[in-house]
Amino acid sequence: MNRSYDFSGRNVFVSGGTSGINLGIADAFAAAGARVAVMSRNAERVRAAEAQLARHGGEVFGQAADVRDYDGVHAALAAAHARFGDIDVLVSGAAGNFLAPALGLSSNGFKVVIDIDLNGTFHVLRAAHEFLRKPGASIINISAPQSYNPAPMQVHACAAKAGLDQVMRVLALEWGEHGIRVNSISPGPIEGTGGVQRLVSEARPAVEGRIPLRRMGTLADIAHMAMFLGSSDASYITGALIPVDGGVSLLGGRNYARPAEATAPSP
Repeated sequence: MNRSYDFSGRNVFVSGGTSGINLGIADAFAAAGARVAVMSRNAERVRAAEAQLARHGGEVFGQAADVRDYDGVHAALAAAHARFGDIDVLVSGAAGNFLAPALGLSSNGFKVVIDIDLNGTFHVLRAAHEFLRKPGASIINISAPQSYNPAPMQVHACAAKAGLDQVMRVLALEWGEHGIRVNSISPGPIEGTGGVQRLVSEARPAVEGRIPLRRMGTLADIAHMAMFLGSSDASYITGALIPVDGGVSLLGGRNYARPAEATAPSP
């Protein structure tokens, strides 16, 4: 990981921070000296993430909570605040997704993704406000190209991520007077993540051939952007949706997933 940023003495909270992109972000902040708290609904994954982050020698804290449960989220944030103090960087990244055509998607399947991605994001951000450093806190949401590129088999994710980014923009307006910045990162296909495994049905060379930069992204690519947004270098950036996707979002949603090959049933 890039160690050019020094987050010693700063407090970072990562929702969904026990796997994939979010764990990569938590790991990067821990390597840069931050005190890091992670939260997800799976207690076993929380313990495993704590062990991974502790390798960097700093303070780590994990709490199990489901982003769909506002009271549970608030309690996890309060516990992290009691342990570390005011939160300098808040990353909201919990997400759920699968491929399904609109006519094959149940009402419950649509609701599950809205509840995790959209309602869960609001829960994390709203519950965190009282625990954020004011002024100076940076909120980073993990969005997706589906928020602005309509993609077949993704009506649930497109709706959830578009709503998430509007939440980001509204809170950037409302919370700017408190000195809180709110931004979103939109990752493209990131190698080794569950999202790519679920949503991309082709072999890696075929996927990379359609990406303008001709490679899949890495966890470090997203973590470096999160560290930038969490640093004073980004002190005048708020309300921004930043693609970190090798240019794939320029091609439209049809170039990200192959609907003809998607057969996943709705839950």
